[in-house]
Amino acid sequence: MTEELKIDGPTQARPEDAHAQGVLSREAARPDGPLKVSGRAAYAAEYLPEGAAHGVLVRAPGRGKVRLANRAEVEAMQGVLCVLHDDRMVRNAAQGTANEAPVQGVEWAEYVGQPVALVVAETPEQASHAAARLRVEAGGSKGAVTPGEGEVTDEDVTTSETGDFEAAMREGAQTLDATYTTPSHVSAAMEPHAAIAEWKDGCLTLHSALQMLKFNRNEIADCVGVDPGNVRVLAPYVGGGFGSKLGISAEAVAAALAARDLGRPVRVVQTRRQVFEVNTRRSETRQRIRLAADRDGRLTGLGHDALASNLPGEDFAEPVLQASHFSYAAPNRRLRQSAERLFRPASGSVRAPGEAVGVTMFEIAMDELAESCGIDPVEFRLRNIPETDPERDVPFSSHMLAECLTEGSHRFGWADRPAATRQRQEGEWWIGTGMAAAFRVNLLMEAEARVRLSPEGVVVETDMTDIGTGTYSILTQIAAERLGHPPDRCEVRLGDTDFPPGSGAGGSVGAASTGTAVWLACTEIRRQLAEAMGCSEADLTLKDGRATCGNRSLDIAEVIGDGPLEGHGHLQPGKALKKVRQSTFGAHFAEVAVSDVTGEVRVRRLAGTYAAGRILNPRTARSQCHGGLTWGIGMALTEALEHDRRDGHAVNRDFAEYHLPVNADVPDLDVEFVEERDDWAGPMQAKGIGELSICGSGAAIINAIHHACGVRVRDLPATPDRVLAGLA
Repeated sequence: MTEELKIDGPTQARPEDAHAQGVLSREAARPDGPLKVSGRAAYAAEYLPEGAAHGVLVRAPGRGKVRLANRAEVEAMQGVLCVLHDDRMVRNAAQGTANEAPVQGVEWAEYVGQPVALVVAETPEQASHAAARLRVEAGGSKGAVTPGEGEVTDEDVTTSETGDFEAAMREGAQTLDATYTTPSHVSAAMEPHAAIAEWKDGCLTLHSALQMLKFNRNEIADCVGVDPGNVRVLAPYVGGGFGSKLGISAEAVAAALAARDLGRPVRVVQTRRQVFEVNTRRSETRQRIRLAADRDGRLTGLGHDALASNLPGEDFAEPVLQASHFSYAAPNRRLRQSAERLFRPASGSVRAPGEAVGVTMFEIAMDELAESCGIDPVEFRLRNIPETDPERDVPFSSHMLAECLTEGSHRFGWADRPAATRQRQEGEWWIGTGMAAAFRVNLLMEAEARVRLSPEGVVVETDMTDIGTGTYSILTQIAAERLGHPPDRCEVRLGDTDFPPGSGAGGSVGAASTGTAVWLACTEIRRQLAEAMGCSEADLTLKDGRATCGNRSLDIAEVIGDGPLEGHGHLQPGKALKKVRQSTFGAHFAEVAVSDVTGEVRVRRLAGTYAAGRILNPRTARSQCHGGLTWGIGMALTEALEHDRRDGHAVNRDFAEYHLPVNADVPDLDVEFVEERDDWAGPMQAKGIGELSICGSGAAIINAIHHACGVRVRDLPATPDRVLAGLA
């Protein structure tokens, strides 16, 4: 049987507090950790079946009709098995959702670096050599590649307006009208995109580095022209994704097509430069933010106008305004989002799409207005917390921003901060502090899981992936807690489309969505155990492998008898998100030192306080927040994917030139979780945490730079030249 749940309203009872095993919401090590550090966890590129051939993608040097000028010559090279130039290959990576199919076609190149062919050979070296020899002709087609020069149609603009915004701007006691920019970003996951394709009896098995297998299975099936039931995708270990592996990319489809043509397995691994150019990037943005406040420092007008870009024909647009709709109260509002069509590599989701750049720049604007009003930045935000959703007039399911601001400021020592800028200097270094709020929408996604209980222990199966987030840990803890077993007697199996379809890893939905599906599957097993014990499920206590009902206590193995018990859980989001506004909240605090000589910025302290429902595993949650804070440092100070203004190709397409924060750039990070239980979040009360800490952390750093030395940076990143120009 299947235990189903639609979250249409609040969960009144909180059964998660009544369990006896005591492993959920506790620090727990990753069960997959020893496998990874010892090299026994096989990632996609490390799976190499007997007889596998090796493929290398070849890309277009320009825009226009594609011609392989010396295809026959390359096909005749030693070891070369084929040169694939098939119009079923994908133009650019898919977004990885139920409604968006990959865009196919290689007869025409839409951007410099687009994959147009695959050279397959007996060895990686032969394939690389032949791919380098293949001469691709493509060019002559014109089109905008620089922001501000592309087409924006009426269909690419969405606007929402409440009240009289222009009047609020005219009449405000204090107003702000400023423009901010963010550059392109890339996910830069450690593991490159890879695929190994095998065919047998018309069925495809694909070992790949992907995040959303239930969608990826359909995507690959659609591209190669088979029924999804004839496709099996495996991704038990994924070395980071951050959005770049939400949908299938060029290597997966090319490997599958070549493997079918050759009748043998084909392995395709992107080079690091291909990772930067072939897969989706975060769009650059241009954001005009207009704010008006009354004499008491309460917002009367809120305007946010954002411009992002994508290729023509792509549906995705960076949702820059996602949090601006609900973050602060203001009766007069105007929000406008536009998508500009540029012939650059396609843009898509990168960690915390929307809020990562939208909240960051909005929180810089809030700091500017707080200064104009003469109000402390923390107090300014506290005065502008909305009581209900400012635009939909529905309640918040839970609202913990005030608690995050208050507790975070106390923990950081904010009260000791001088109000004026340029008050503290140590030699050549100006020292200052800054803060910003954090907002991130909370989402649930349909998810299923299967759980089996036998005398040997518990087995959990779902196609959910673990991209480094801690899914193996959390699902182990949920099953152990619900079924009264030590975690070492629970096995979690992930990343296989033969298992029930989980939510996938994206949008911070995994723990709450697939975790609840596991919770529900365990509920079905608990009912079976309770029936065998002769009591209700509510009266059943499971701990350390024993079942207790009233005065009766037995080993669970005795209760099970001969066969294992099985439960199937199915979560559906339901109507809850239409009835309430559900979000996660936080507050960031930073201390920086700014060189008066060079403009260099060093982050000396960085702290985050977050409310994200029930924290299922503080260790993995804290690790996610450390990652998000590090992303915030990168966004504020170092990261920018630069594009050539002539043809749009990515210039700094490797780790040498795309400047990620390294150990020397990252101080000790302080992370605190505020206790929160949101009855609208389901039986576990859990919300997403993985992306919240990038939303605004960069703004705290930029605001600290201003406090330290008086320089206000509105164009990210705040590289030394930009800071030094302000100091001069």
